[in-house]
Amino acid sequence: MDEEIIRHDIRRLLKTFGVQADEAIMRYLEQTPGDFPLRLRITLEDITDYGSHPPAAPLRVVVEDEIRRHP
Repeated sequence: MDEEIIRHDIRRLLKTFGVQADEAIMRYLEQTPGDFPLRLRITLEDITDYGSHPPAAPLRVVVEDEIRRHP
C-alpha cells in the first residue's frame, strides 16, 4: 500500500467535499434568513460493497457544530 497515493486520494475527496459543502451552506444561508445559528451534522460512511465479508467495524465519522450568522 502506497501511503502517499492513499493520502492524496483522501485529500482530494475532502477538498472536493469542502468546496461543495461551503457553496451549499452559503446558498442555504442566503435562502434561509434568521438570527439563530445553523446547526449542522456531517457524516462520513464507507459505502463500499464488501459482498459477504463486510468489516467488523465499518467506517463512520460524525461531526456536529454550528455556523454563526452574526459575529
